[in-house]
Amino acid sequence: MKPIVLLLLAAAVISISGSTGLAYAAEGDAAGSSDSLKILGAGLAFGLAAFGAGIGLGQVGAAGLAVISENPALQSKVFIFVGMVESIAIYGIVMMFIILGQ
Repeated sequence: MKPIVLLLLAAAVISISGSTGLAYAAEGDAAGSSDSLKILGAGLAFGLAAFGAGIGLGQVGAAGLAVISENPALQSKVFIFVGMVESIAIYGIVMMFIILGQ
């Protein structure tokens, strides 16, 4: 578990240090800055939603396979729970399109 935490911490530090830009002379308007922040926000919205849905799907999928192996009649209920977890990623995609559409 410790190497994973260190890897995530290193990725966060690299991401934060990479998001600090260099100072350039002003060219009249700052439209490029707001566009880049929109893209960053859209990427974070979808990326974090997909990351959370992936972790949740792993947990629900493992438990669902255990339930189906014991009682195959509960297969439809397992599919409902899997669909609920996958909807989180769909919400992330919707938020991404909303952010990029503004």
